[in-house]
Amino acid sequence: MTETRHAKLWKWWVCGMLLCASAINYMDRQTLSSAASRISAQFSLSQEQYGNLETVFGYAFAVGSLGFGLLADVVSVRILYPLVLAAWSAAGIATGFSDSYIGLMLCRGALGFFEAGHWPCALKTTQRLLAPEDRAMGNSVLQSGTSLGAIMTPLIMRSMMTADPSSWRLAFQAVGAVGVLWVVVWFVTVRSGDLEVEKVAETPGAGLGLRETLQNLFTDRRFWVVVTVIVCINTCWQLLRAWLPKFLQEGRGYAEADALGFSSAFYLASDVGCLGAGAGALWLARRGVGVHRSRAWAFLVCALMAAMTTVAAMLPKGPWLLGALLVAGAGALGVFPCYYALTQELSRNRQGLVSGVTGVFAWALSAPAHRFFGRLIDRSGSFDLGLTLAGWLPTVAFLVLWLGWRSVEAPDPSRSTK
Repeated sequence: MTETRHAKLWKWWVCGMLLCASAINYMDRQTLSSAASRISAQFSLSQEQYGNLETVFGYAFAVGSLGFGLLADVVSVRILYPLVLAAWSAAGIATGFSDSYIGLMLCRGALGFFEAGHWPCALKTTQRLLAPEDRAMGNSVLQSGTSLGAIMTPLIMRSMMTADPSSWRLAFQAVGAVGVLWVVVWFVTVRSGDLEVEKVAETPGAGLGLRETLQNLFTDRRFWVVVTVIVCINTCWQLLRAWLPKFLQEGRGYAEADALGFSSAFYLASDVGCLGAGAGALWLARRGVGVHRSRAWAFLVCALMAAMTTVAAMLPKGPWLLGALLVAGAGALGVFPCYYALTQELSRNRQGLVSGVTGVFAWALSAPAHRFFGRLIDRSGSFDLGLTLAGWLPTVAFLVLWLGWRSVEAPDPSRSTK
């Protein structure tokens, strides 16, 4: 059925809602890194202890990825999505009341657990809404929200944090309260049945139980390619996200206000990279390049940009350092829309499960990197080696994708006709 103009506009409006949800997700996540040096000083944390906070977040995210991935396939996304958003917002607010290192860890764990529900819900939504050739662009819109939230958070924190060492608490609480409005707009925008489509036969997974579905998934070579890709790119991005303000302040001597100001510019650049990757893949696909090949080219360009961390690690404080970091940030986030599109090729009816299982691998294997990154800084007194290694991980991911993927480019009968 040919879509009406109204239906197309509605679909992209919903993608805009997903962008906003991603922004809120990252606002709650980025409050910690924006106040990292201040919180470390107040709680007398070593670099490794700060890394432990991010490690706990990562492990909790891994558990939540599987749990919410399974739920997204059996519970209406229209209901599940706003519930998890409200829950992670509450965890962000609670962080502002923490009075101990253990309290921070508990809140960070709760935040990671519930934030994990965002991705299975959001990716199932774009899968239901969009045709295969549009998904890289739709996922770019979704992913770009993370940059929007990350852009806004340092500015909010900079404006709310005063000379009072504890002023970071109110900022956490204010940012955590933003999710309520999104929940209201979601229920107004998405009605019951909007995201439901008739299930179709497929391999792997259609009509099978959980055990059989997982067995089919684990024997699909493409699944292990996807797992390797997400572990590499997630480790790179999360290290940059969590440690950038500390690197600027403690590694290069920038003032807190200047570091937060640049952080917003960094995430703006990453947003441009994210949208650019999706637009580039779409442009190539509409000019006759195969869908998978289009995504792979976009991925490669972004991966090489992320490797600019090597240049940044060799530069002193100054504009060239900041420029190299902007390019690296654009590339490090730009690979994600292509990865999301790959996961959507693995299963039409069990997208939530695919997102959840890949999320477990992504976060369980990348979470310890924060602890080791912090330990490396404590022992060497420098951020530079860790920064360099992180930037090359997307290139490793591309090589695995190039060598291991088996593309199946076929019409997607699960498209919504709304």
